[in-house]
Amino acid sequence: MKIDSSNAVQILLLLGGLSLVPALLFTVTGFSRILIVLGFIRSAMGTTTTPPNQVLVGIALFLTLFVMQPTISAIKTDAWDPLVHHQISTGTAITRAEEPLREFMFKQVGASDLSLFMSLAHEPTPQTRADVPTYVLIPAFILSELKTAFEIGFSIFLPFLIIDLIVSSTLMSMGMVMLPPTFISLPFKILLFVLVDGWDLITRSLVASFH
Repeated sequence: MKIDSSNAVQILLLLGGLSLVPALLFTVTGFSRILIVLGFIRSAMGTTTTPPNQVLVGIALFLTLFVMQPTISAIKTDAWDPLVHHQISTGTAITRAEEPLREFMFKQVGASDLSLFMSLAHEPTPQTRADVPTYVLIPAFILSELKTAFEIGFSIFLPFLIIDLIVSSTLMSMGMVMLPPTFISLPFKILLFVLVDGWDLITRSLVASFH
């Protein structure tokens, strides 16, 4: 059976691309920010294994797909569909697919982080976004995502920390120093999270942080 060389190249590129999906997911999307914030929630409540890691990763994955939907749609329309229909070359498709991702990253990256990596790469001060190389934009975007995730995580920790302090002070004043404070504070923290509809608030805040 004769195999079309162009189809063979596309299959080879597809297989190679699949191996890069995990790396791309962590570096050029909002997956890292979402997963880190979800991890902060679990740590702040003190439920070390609930939800399990698999559940957190699943939630982060589908929230990432939701947030990245406009970018994914643009890549499919501008790059993937023309490539499949042999309207453009593979190189052109890669260039077109890069633009929506760059646009997304530019919306999230901080100016200080971008300036840091431009100086580390010994690149001249950019006049436009087109002057910023992608290899500089990606690490700057990753650093900005980490900063944003920790800022959100700090605001998540505060109310739970207050509950821990109140419970600890109450137990000490009652002379119950042998009773672990976390054993008492955990039900109150879960109750607080449920009463304020915590998952709805966290999801709303995470999605809004990308706009």
